[in-house]
Amino acid sequence: QVQLAESGGGLVQPGGSLRLSCVASGTIYSIYAMGWYRQAQGKDREMVAMFMSNSGTYYADSVKGRFTMSSDIAKNTVVLQMDSLRTEDTAVYYCNLGTINEEYWGQGTQVTVSS
Repeated sequence: QVQLAESGGGLVQPGGSLRLSCVASGTIYSIYAMGWYRQAQGKDREMVAMFMSNSGTYYADSVKGRFTMSSDIAKNTVVLQMDSLRTEDTAVYYCNLGTINEEYWGQGTQVTVSS
């Protein structure tokens, strides 16, 4: 059983920063992707940042230059540093992990950007 433990969400003012962490535990075979999605109220879930084992890290256009994700796949860990946050970044952020045969999701952590 694979579990994803997320931490670091919260309330921040526009222009502020937050850091989200995700650690995967359990029996994990050959991670090929690990990263973050988000879902704002009334909207579809969208990819924010994703590490692909064969091609590197990708970001949504809306967060490029503001968000940075570091990954330590040997430790099953990704950390998303979010700077210059905007109100439109408000959403539930979900950690995602993909292996050859399975896809796993965290429970989500709320990020609220508001003055």
